Amino acid sequence: MILDLARLLLFPTLMAFAAASDLLTMTISNRVSLLLVAGFAVLALAGGMAWTDLLLHVAAGAAVLVAAFTCFAMGWIGGGDAKVAAATALWFGFDHLLNYLLYASLFGGGLTLLLLEFRRWPLPYMLAGQPWLLRLHHRDTGIPYGIALAIGALMIYPDTQWIKAVDLGRFIAG
Repeated sequence: MILDLARLLLFPTLMAFAAASDLLTMTISNRVSLLLVAGFAVLALAGGMAWTDLLLHVAAGAAVLVAAFTCFAMGWIGGGDAKVAAATALWFGFDHLLNYLLYASLFGGGLTLLLLEFRRWPLPYMLAGQPWLLRLHHRDTGIPYGIALAIGALMIYPDTQWIKAVDLGRFIAG
């Protein structure tokens, strides 16, 4: 029961927190990525993931970490985004990695276009006192890609083995 609750809640909660944090502060704490990695390790071991599967998940995370930090070095994404993307890839492995990256890219492109348009217009007076909104509205501020990474991840997560392993009948029956 506790393992099923952790499978249902841990990853989505951390992704939602990463998105909210990036929206409000334009940063994602290293703690989020570390909790994602630790949560994966605990749930993979507690759930009896085979060592070969575990290593493939680690390889997926490492591949995304290299690619994401290359993007970070080029100034295209933030460091927190790179770490969250890699930790998410660890959870998904290669089975769902391409779909995740596709969704995150599409949502990231949409978010970028939306923010560029948002930044063209003045903020209404009643919203101008919100520091997080002022920061988001400023033209020199980057794009909080953590939002797109989280939405993409939450679109994919229900199709993963993490959710398929949950005995939903136990929650529905009582």
